Amino acid sequence: MIEKRNKNTFQSIRAILKVRINETSPALIQLLVGPRQVGKTTLLLEIATEWEGRSLYASADSPEAALPNWREGIWRRIEAMAHSGNPAVLLLDEVQYLPDWSLWLKSKFDESRRLGLPIRIVASGSSSLQLGTGARESMAGRFEKLTLSHWGAGDLAKIAGISAQEAARRLVTHGGYPGAVVFWNDPARWEAYVRDAIIEPAIGRDLLHLEKVRKPALLRQVFAVAAAYPAEILSLEKIAGMLAEKGALETISHYLDLLNEAFLVAPLQKFSNSEIRRRRSSPKLIVRNNALLVAGGNKIPDPKVDPDRWGYWVENACLARAINDGLGVHFWREEPWEVDGVVASGGEHYLLEVKTGRYSAEDLRGLGHTAQKFPECRPIVLCDPGCERVAEAAGFEASSWVDFLQ
Repeated sequence: MIEKRNKNTFQSIRAILKVRINETSPALIQLLVGPRQVGKTTLLLEIATEWEGRSLYASADSPEAALPNWREGIWRRIEAMAHSGNPAVLLLDEVQYLPDWSLWLKSKFDESRRLGLPIRIVASGSSSLQLGTGARESMAGRFEKLTLSHWGAGDLAKIAGISAQEAARRLVTHGGYPGAVVFWNDPARWEAYVRDAIIEPAIGRDLLHLEKVRKPALLRQVFAVAAAYPAEILSLEKIAGMLAEKGALETISHYLDLLNEAFLVAPLQKFSNSEIRRRRSSPKLIVRNNALLVAGGNKIPDPKVDPDRWGYWVENACLARAINDGLGVHFWREEPWEVDGVVASGGEHYLLEVKTGRYSAEDLRGLGHTAQKFPECRPIVLCDPGCERVAEAAGFEASSWVDFLQ
């Protein structure tokens, strides 16, 4: 199986931050990036509790942050804590809402160095594009970036008190947002939480307020199409034809990239040694958390009633898991042959074919053809638990998608 060393989990990021905050040198700014509702604020508040009396938590998303000199007042307070000679920790949440935040942090970081003040800075935000661009342009050599990703089945099982197998299935049907776990058995409240606490803030605030989006309605419609067609290959022309509002193909492609930066949708490109061919291919749309598939009123499919749509949801969950683990993921198609995913991990490449329900060796011909075309790639079939023998009899390595999601 694919060896996945995911350093983006809540537990891993927490351990890394604790070590870095306690370092005497270099004590760089820690930039924590990740989707909404995956635990960034919880993590900062945990650190604040552990460093009680020597830390200051502040959110740039709060009403008082709009007041004049708010951030200067925050800095004066953390300076006062550090003047005792003991390290002090400044925890800034949703920092992207501060005007010119990266320039301000750079100046304060340099100032603390000149004065010899032992101030540790951890700043978090929900937009990879905004934080990454600002940091690279203004804070070169002064920060380390950490990405807290969507939760996987392992962490989900711990907080929900369920088995890893059940957590993997819930990852397909309900996604991996920890705050939504309490609403799993109340569909109306669960859908409202996903819509109001995740989708709307991510698009309505993180993207529309921070990016120059000329057509907000078009951006929302592009997201709705992705949620309605998870794990499907759609040309930009076809996507454009589904939209109520017209937009240039370049605009649609740009909006897909923005949705990816907001950790919502990943537009996979065709696997190719040519970067030009890769960019020109029709994207395969992977929604990065299956909870987002309820956007636009989409309902959880019943595998017995709607096996095809259930198959797409499982495939989406598997490829999203690989993306969220930080692996390189593409797809491959050459009519009439196709393979669901091409995953790069640790210098190795894997061909993933996801099968749900009953399947035969005939259904694996596309995988076989692709494996012959790319002999450097290792073919693997992900299927329902107990159905591995069909793939193994055909000469392929096999595992259940339940185990893969764990």
